[in-house]
Amino acid sequence: MKSTLKVSLGLATGLAASTAMTGVSQAEDLTLCWAAWDPANALVELSKDFTAQTGIGMKFEFVPWTNYADRFLNELNSKGKLCDLIIGDSQWIGGSAENGHYVKLNDFFDKEGIKMSDFVDATVVGYSQWPKNTPNYWSLPAFGDVVGWTYRKDWFAKPELQAAFKEKYGRDLAVPATFAELKDIAEFFQGREVDGKKVYGASIYTERGSEGVTMGVMDVLYSFGFKYENPDKPYEMEGFVNSEKSVKGLEFYKALYDCCTPPGASNSYMGEGIDSFKSGQVALHMNFAFTWPGLQKDEMVGGEKVGFFANPAGPDGEKLAQLGGQGISVVSYSDKQDAALQYIKWFATADVQKKWWSLGGFSCLKAVVEDPGFAASQPYAQTFLDSMAIVKDFWAEPSYASLLQASQKRFHDYVVAGQGTAKEALDGLVKDWTEVFEDDGKM
Repeated sequence: MKSTLKVSLGLATGLAASTAMTGVSQAEDLTLCWAAWDPANALVELSKDFTAQTGIGMKFEFVPWTNYADRFLNELNSKGKLCDLIIGDSQWIGGSAENGHYVKLNDFFDKEGIKMSDFVDATVVGYSQWPKNTPNYWSLPAFGDVVGWTYRKDWFAKPELQAAFKEKYGRDLAVPATFAELKDIAEFFQGREVDGKKVYGASIYTERGSEGVTMGVMDVLYSFGFKYENPDKPYEMEGFVNSEKSVKGLEFYKALYDCCTPPGASNSYMGEGIDSFKSGQVALHMNFAFTWPGLQKDEMVGGEKVGFFANPAGPDGEKLAQLGGQGISVVSYSDKQDAALQYIKWFATADVQKKWWSLGGFSCLKAVVEDPGFAASQPYAQTFLDSMAIVKDFWAEPSYASLLQASQKRFHDYVVAGQGTAKEALDGLVKDWTEVFEDDGKM
C-alpha cells in the first residue's frame, strides 16, 4: 500500500507525465497509468518488447505519488477513458471491484490458462481478490512490495562498536531477531559518533498526511498480536484492534520514535527515510522493498556498506510485515479492452516476469521467485522472499480511505504528538472504524 507520497531515489524517477513509444499507429496505442517512480521506468523499457511482438504501441501516464491516488481515483470515479490499463494500489481493489471500475478477469484467465496459483499467494489475496479469500480476480499481481529494513552493515562490522555493544548488551551487534533487540540497536547508535559524525538509531514512518504512520505502526503491531477483527465474526473489532497485545505494540512504536529517531522525524515517510539513510544519519531504516535496488547501488551507502533484513519477531515470536505493492487491471471504461487484455496475457508469462525482475521490477510469479538462483540474484533478494512470506495488509474495503484517515489521526496524535495513551488511541480507533462500517451497513 502506497498511495499519496513523494519518493526520490536519486535515479531516473523524473519521467514525464506522459511517455509514448513512437513508431506505431497512435490509434492502436494503449495508455497504462501508474505512479512516477523507478519501477515505472523499468516498465517502459520492458514494454518495448510487447510493442515489438504485437504492434500495439504503449503510452504511459505516470503521476507523482503525491497526486497518484487523487488523480487516478478521480479518473475512475468519473468513468474517464484516459487509462486502458492501471496499476492500482492494493487498497483500491474493493472499491474498484464493487464500483465497476475494473474488468473482472476470471473468464479471461480461464481462457488463456493464466493460473493465480502460479503467483505468490499473498499477492493474489492482496492485489487481485475481492472479496478477499474468494476466487474473484480483478487484477494480475504486478509489483510485489513489503516493508522491511536496511541497515549500515559497515557500522555493525566496526570492531570498536562490536566491543562496546557486547559489553553493554552481552551479545554481538548483529541483525536483530526480535523487535526488542532492534530497539537496543537503535538506542545504542542514537547520538553516537561514527566516522567523526553524530548519528541516530532508526528512521521509521511517522507521516500524517497520507498513510505513512499507519504503514509503520501496523508493520510493528502485527508482530505484537494485533488483529483487525474477530476471525469468527467479521467487523467485530473490540478486543482485537485494542487488545493488550495491540496496546503493547503501539507503546513500543512510540518508545522507538521517542528514543531513537533523528531530529525532524515527526513527519517522515518513504522519501524522508531514503534521505536519512543516504545521508548517513541512521543505522536502521524502515522502508518498502522497492527502495532496496537504489540503496544497494548508492555510491555513498550502498554496496558492501548496506544490508537488508525482514521484520524481526514480536514478544511471542510472531513475525508479520506490512504488504505494499500493486496489481495491474483493465479499466472497464476503456474502448481498447481486447488490446489491454493482450498486455495482461503478455505480462503474465514467465520470460517477461524474469526480465521484469532483472530490470528492477519485483515479480510476483512463483517461477521467478522460487527459482533456485533467485535468492542469490541480488543482495536483497532473500530478504524480499522472507518478507513476502509474512505479509499482512490494511483494510481493502471500499471505505478504506475513511478507515485510513482515522488511523492516521489516532496514531499520529499518540506516537508523535504524545496525546493520551496507547489504549485510548486504539479504543478511539475501534469507535471510528465501527462508525465507518455502520455507515456502510456492515454492522
